[in-house]
Amino acid sequence: MTQIEATHKPVIALGTIGGTISMTAAKPGEGVKSTLGAEQLVNSIPGLDRVDVELRLHSIANMASGSIRFQDLFKLLGWANQQIEQGADGVVIVQGTDTLEETAFFLDLYWSHQAPLVLTGAMRSPGQAGAEGSANILASVQVAMSSAAQGYGALVVMNDEIHQASSVRKVHTTALNAFASPVVGPVGAVREGVARFFRLAPVRKVLAQPEQISQTTLLIETTLDENPILYSHLVQLGYAGLVIAGLGSGHVSIPVTEELSHLVKEIPVLMASRAGAGSTTKAVYAYPGSEIDLQQRGVIMVGSLCPRKTRLLLNAYLWQGLSRTELEQALIQHLALFDSI
Repeated sequence: MTQIEATHKPVIALGTIGGTISMTAAKPGEGVKSTLGAEQLVNSIPGLDRVDVELRLHSIANMASGSIRFQDLFKLLGWANQQIEQGADGVVIVQGTDTLEETAFFLDLYWSHQAPLVLTGAMRSPGQAGAEGSANILASVQVAMSSAAQGYGALVVMNDEIHQASSVRKVHTTALNAFASPVVGPVGAVREGVARFFRLAPVRKVLAQPEQISQTTLLIETTLDENPILYSHLVQLGYAGLVIAGLGSGHVSIPVTEELSHLVKEIPVLMASRAGAGSTTKAVYAYPGSEIDLQQRGVIMVGSLCPRKTRLLLNAYLWQGLSRTELEQALIQHLALFDSI
């Protein structure tokens, strides 16, 4: 008699930490606040009961995503690691969308598992017409339980699109299709309940979790005719690194350039672009304040990584306890991975 082996039912840990997706109003006409936990959100999802999956639900926190701190993210990472160690096949984190792209990127830097780590949220609260939170959670579970999602690190699932943590950005304040991956596009999509991927899993570099996170960095967006005085006080203010969202493909004014000539001797300075899509250049422009000039002064061009994620990457490497030379070499090698997609 032939014994039929039972198929494995995927186990997905789902944790909520707040955000629009969990917000309700106390009275009609009032603003919304985070009130719903994991069980309340999941119980309201049509069709989830027909998905062959075991869900482990956790209401971890209830905060607006703008109030998330690095300490919170390391605790969240510890929880997610524990879920995998206890047998989960994937993890879904539900949070607010304001910092969703940053949370995903931060967690991706330290996510050492092949199992998928999926983040999602919603643009409309549950009480609004057309609220899409249930659909986003359902799609996220379907991605997290898919064997095809193995090895991609942290993913953002919104509007049935699957985005890599390194490329996804919130590009609209309120639209349902607020998340996009400029230039490269989504890495996949959920179609008829199945996760489909358009590209192979990327080469990733996973960092060791730091013993201390005392060093802080600053992100400055350079503007027309800006006053450069702040740059001369950054070290005194305690900053250990600077990221600039530069003009065009990585440029600043002459007065700012003069300040950077001194500052780069004290702390690492990284140049991203404020444009929203595209990459910094390395060998196109040679005027004072251009990328060729800035590189000669010691500024690092980051390529296609957005300014916000560049700041997180710089923080992560400052926390690794490297020498200045080791830090800059490691950053350059890591940044190159994001332009190899």
